[in-house]
Amino acid sequence: MTSILPPVPPVPPVPPSLAGRIVVPDDTRYERLRHGYVHRGSPAAVLLPEDAGQTAEALAYARSLGSAVSVRSGGHGISGRSTNDGGAVVDMSRLDEVRVLDRTRRRIRVGAGARWGRVAQALAPHGLAVSSGDTGDVGVGGLVTAGGMGWLARLHGLTVDHVTAVELVLADGTFVRTDAEREPDLFWAVRGAGGNFGVVTAVELEAYETGDVVFANLVFDAGDAAALIEAWGAVLEAAPRELTSFLTFMPGGPGRPHLAHVAAVYAGSAEQGAAERALTPLLGIGPPVQQRAVLAPYSALVPVSGVAHHGQQQLAATRSGLLDHLTAAAARAVADALESGQVLMQQFRSVGGAVNDVDPAATAYAHRTQNFSLMSATVPELESGLDTHWARLAPHLNGMYLSFDTRRTRQVLTEAFPEPALSRLRALKERYDPENVFDRNFPLK
Repeated sequence: MTSILPPVPPVPPVPPSLAGRIVVPDDTRYERLRHGYVHRGSPAAVLLPEDAGQTAEALAYARSLGSAVSVRSGGHGISGRSTNDGGAVVDMSRLDEVRVLDRTRRRIRVGAGARWGRVAQALAPHGLAVSSGDTGDVGVGGLVTAGGMGWLARLHGLTVDHVTAVELVLADGTFVRTDAEREPDLFWAVRGAGGNFGVVTAVELEAYETGDVVFANLVFDAGDAAALIEAWGAVLEAAPRELTSFLTFMPGGPGRPHLAHVAAVYAGSAEQGAAERALTPLLGIGPPVQQRAVLAPYSALVPVSGVAHHGQQQLAATRSGLLDHLTAAAARAVADALESGQVLMQQFRSVGGAVNDVDPAATAYAHRTQNFSLMSATVPELESGLDTHWARLAPHLNGMYLSFDTRRTRQVLTEAFPEPALSRLRALKERYDPENVFDRNFPLK
């Protein structure tokens, strides 16, 4: 698929302090840095700071261009907001340090530009891990400010639930370190809505003891997708929280059946038979096509590929919703969308468990009753069909996860941040970013 990108305007003279850290269209590095994983872009400049001070300088220069300012944490994302046309991208990929601060207390420090696979690799020798999505190429900064639904979510909660401190540069260039004692309102806000408040440079987290886990990869004939969805949901709600699972549907080609892919991670007791007891109920959710389970270190589940981004993911129109339960009616609505040919991917992630142990008021991510997250995706040419089916599913949804949705409407904002969280976020936005510099995610103003 090709796209016609608008011409890139010239940029002002580069300050000496940023020499070598700005990539413009005639730079040989530009093609490698201009795009995101999903969306293609043609920014006027990509800035590559190497520390917090340079991040403040890069942000000031980006603002001087007078157009869009996007922040990219270094890894791939789905929402497509880490690039733009004609504006500036502050790319944090050079701030990628991963350090164990205190092994006894399991405290770690991670640069916002690191990728989670590298974090997993660095923590593995210490017997530690942080649950962080399903691929190692996701950047730390974007995920850790939005939520973080990973392979260990039901056992350990969201990534934001383990953040103990955040360092960021505010819109006016001020450097702030925030935690439960210092600027606690900001600390609350950045754990769920961080993209609206500054450029995160580093985070500190409390990791957890993690040895080998059991990873199961199951494939089913999805001829009766609705029944399979409902059965999978029932298994997960009854499962021990040591089990987390994703369910993904991809439509079959001509003459080929739809298939359902179930990935599941058991990270509990090493007692003989414990993993088998937790995983066995998944085998009965539909007609099996293939099944495989392996014992592996957590880091093996999130390898880093290091592939350059060039807008390679064609499913660039996405919708996100959270569900308390996978009822028969909700399952039927999802199955109908799959069968329509308009929706080219449906993925459920199990949450609940430890995610729902957290007080909804503890972080800006306030969704603490739901058991499932759903992302539906298609190509831009079929987006209207996706919206038609999404409207039918809407009565069954209860909130959404902002990193998995490409919409930017006011309605989506209220779904992402239910009251009283939204009013509190808007008040804090006036305090920390009154000029609305950070408006590329869900604009709060």
